[in-house]
Amino acid sequence: MHLSDIITVPKVVLHDHLDGGLRPATIIELAREHGYDALPTEDPRALAEWFRDAADSGSLERYLETFAHTCAVMQTQGALERVAAECAEDLAADGVVYAEIRYAPEQHLERGLTLDEVVDAVNAGFREGERRARGRITVRTLLTGMRHTDRSLEIAELTVAHRDRGVAGFDIAGGEVGNPPARHLTAFQHLKRHNCHFTIHAGEAVGAESIHEAVGICGAERIGHGVRITDDITVHDDGTASLGHLAAYVRDNRIALELCPTSNLQTGAAKDYATHPIDLLRGLGFRVTLNTDNRLVSGTTMSQEFQHMVRAFGYGPEVFEEFTVAAIESAFLPLPERQRLIDEVIRPGYAALATQPTR
Repeated sequence: MHLSDIITVPKVVLHDHLDGGLRPATIIELAREHGYDALPTEDPRALAEWFRDAADSGSLERYLETFAHTCAVMQTQGALERVAAECAEDLAADGVVYAEIRYAPEQHLERGLTLDEVVDAVNAGFREGERRARGRITVRTLLTGMRHTDRSLEIAELTVAHRDRGVAGFDIAGGEVGNPPARHLTAFQHLKRHNCHFTIHAGEAVGAESIHEAVGICGAERIGHGVRITDDITVHDDGTASLGHLAAYVRDNRIALELCPTSNLQTGAAKDYATHPIDLLRGLGFRVTLNTDNRLVSGTTMSQEFQHMVRAFGYGPEVFEEFTVAAIESAFLPLPERQRLIDEVIRPGYAALATQPTR
């Protein structure tokens, strides 16, 4: 399956960070406009390479340091609108038909914006991006609380307040070590009281205990990354596998794993594409979704993530359709909208690919 074919088929991304997917040229232009002089270079190509090289450290903490530069240029209404509009345009150009983009409003207050103004600016940008893409993509946002700060309840309240205006749900993100999900239990309880969706970053830098807290204690509907669920899976010499109680619970309750292979390699959560556990988890019946995490920082796109899976496991269109349907079924979107995308966009898109001549 060629990259040109992959780009044309409908794709769904559930795990993509707004501040991790800026265009390098936009970062440079915004830095000049706002007097930010700490960029490592002002050459767009070299800047893109710098982000990828900095992220290829094998450390989640080092990976997260790259966001200081992108957040620094996302501190005004105009900058946020521009970045969001370009994000929607770039995803649509890559064949993404539905995206949930996450960001932390608390990281965009340095120039006087309020939390509500941040959310309104990002939503306005996405609506403009959808317009530029001529309706080829639908974008919703997830508001993220940073797990090392104490504003998660405030951000959960913000999520509830804006959930009918482009916000689909809530997330916590940031360094896992020393910041367990249950630290933010009050925020999750608030979301539950208001019947509001949420996912939780877990099982990336910390093992299965992080996933247990996210699912069993906090009640996450999806797991951001979740690659370390394999800590609760035993693969025997004959190729069969036994699931522990946590892994079985996640699988049996169809709790989606928002897997991000390239990012997992960069942060040391996986060794290489060929041994990434996505194939094991798919074979065991987990609800697997494929995602970018951070397109700039990881130097990737949804189509490139698909292509990595072609090379590693020989996946074809039928598997990618499976991943895409699993993602839209797990989206924080009303059921009729999910069903419409499946029936009118995703299934026909893959059917059209199947009728094309084999190359």
